[in-house]
Amino acid sequence: MRSLAVAAVQTSPVPHDLEATWEHFAHQVRTTRELFPHVQLVVVPELLLAAEGALLQPAPQDWMKQAAVTIPGPLTDRICALAQETGLWLVPGSIYEHGPDGQIYNAAIAVSPEGRIAARYRKVFPWQPYESSTPGSGFTVFDIPGTGRIGLAICYDDSFPETVRQLAWLGTEIVIQPTLTPTRGREMELVCARANAWTNQVFVVNVNASAPAGVGTSTIVDPEGIVRQQAGPGEGLLVGVLDLDTVTRVRRYGSAGLNRPWSQLARYGEAIRLPMYGGGGFVAPGRLTDENV
Repeated sequence: MRSLAVAAVQTSPVPHDLEATWEHFAHQVRTTRELFPHVQLVVVPELLLAAEGALLQPAPQDWMKQAAVTIPGPLTDRICALAQETGLWLVPGSIYEHGPDGQIYNAAIAVSPEGRIAARYRKVFPWQPYESSTPGSGFTVFDIPGTGRIGLAICYDDSFPETVRQLAWLGTEIVIQPTLTPTRGREMELVCARANAWTNQVFVVNVNASAPAGVGTSTIVDPEGIVRQQAGPGEGLLVGVLDLDTVTRVRRYGSAGLNRPWSQLARYGEAIRLPMYGGGGFVAPGRLTDENV
């Protein structure tokens, strides 16, 4: 059995205090390691280490610029050292990245237990017009050797079906999605988490910030769209052992033993014209080349 033990830490930053937030995060990672030694990957909410405040709380002027860091840089060095210390894969939410082009991105990284940055993803769909970070331009996956392929998404990305469909096409079996939602829109995000998991037959691990920064309700959804776990509004922890062979089974035999959208796309997708994407058809994942990734 190919399995991945994931801990989704539903928590909040210390508002606008980067160092105190780091200490809180590092303590929670170490505590998770001690309490649940079988856990392999820890994920926390979007912009946790950027120490964003609550929605209606006054923020220092230009906080996004103040909190922005380079990747790699001193903050990612600390994250890499923590991953190496604990022997964990870390997806430390997202951070504001000050890119070499002078733009600021909302970026997530994945760090291996060896202390190496294995992937970086820039949020493709910032929550506009409210977020002012620059959109990314592509999707990111990474491999956990001997286990499977993981895709990264951030918060509002799930409102666009292209996100998880593209990640699944790139071979993703688990989508890790740090989120920071303090609004009633969370209800729709939970709908999207189930829909994206079901239509793409992947696991979705969506971890939201706890109150007061967010409204919580982090969730783990399986490839049949079934909610396996869901948190309340406060700080908490979801620990799930995800059987990646479930993805193989569900795609082969269907969700609820019935529906097989991926195999149907593989059979007929190339004949379907998609005008909004320039008219091309769906290229079956089994026929990937360097030119069409």
